Amino acid sequence: MARKPNYNFEKRQKDLARQKKKEEKLQKKALKKDALGNDIPDSEDQEGVEGQDEAPEGGPLPE
Repeated sequence: MARKPNYNFEKRQKDLARQKKKEEKLQKKALKKDALGNDIPDSEDQEGVEGQDEAPEGGPLPE
């Protein structure tokens, strides 16, 4: 009599392989972003610059 295939084991192995591939892809993406992203300022830096431009220094002009 032939052995019954263990579908749960096969599924788990496929899931693990899929997860490993996804993690590797995310790591490559992060490395690429770090290499290219050094020239682009963070969103926090941009908010600080925008906040400085919007705030008036002298207040309203006297009439």
